[in-house]
Amino acid sequence: MLTLYHSPWTRSTGVRILLEELGAPYEMRVINRASGEQRGEAYRRVNPLGKVPAIDHDGAIVTEQVAIYIYLADAFPDRGLAPAIGDRLRGPYLRWLAFYGSAFEPALVDFHLKREPAHPGMSPYGTYDEVIDLLSSQLKTGPYLFGDRLTAADLLWGTALGWTTQFKLVPERPEFAAYIARINQLPSAQKVGAEDAELAKTHHPRPS
Repeated sequence: MLTLYHSPWTRSTGVRILLEELGAPYEMRVINRASGEQRGEAYRRVNPLGKVPAIDHDGAIVTEQVAIYIYLADAFPDRGLAPAIGDRLRGPYLRWLAFYGSAFEPALVDFHLKREPAHPGMSPYGTYDEVIDLLSSQLKTGPYLFGDRLTAADLLWGTALGWTTQFKLVPERPEFAAYIARINQLPSAQKVGAEDAELAKTHHPRPS
């Protein structure tokens, strides 16, 4: 049994898309953020930080967005969304998944708050411009992070770039726009987007 704890138009949307791409059978429990359910005692037993997404796979609870992507893509290997150990892309794949949480999001938080990055010896990312330029150069080789091969990492980055460009946290470069459009055109993304729109009417108003 696989359960996804989800709230529409959050970081868990990408995990839903991943589950659809994997063809994994799952149950979805919608956390009503409009009512503050994510901060309630019941959900904090799943994730003490009150964040989505989280999954429960046969009693194994996994939180933290990147960990969930790694776990699910490895748990359902038949769809080939995770390069296997021994595949030359396994290292780069893990690198770009880790880079998202360890460098990209911290850089965006500092950028949004207009904070200077920490001293280079302490900063996890260097500078905001370096992070954006590195991602840009990787995506220019396209159509996905690793050429023609779609991986779970693309589902993470594609959905993340969608909301970060929307909120002007990432510049609207042509390579980003093309990549976002490519991910959004996946049938799985179309399906989840439509279903999230319905869920959001009662569970979480769409941000403006």
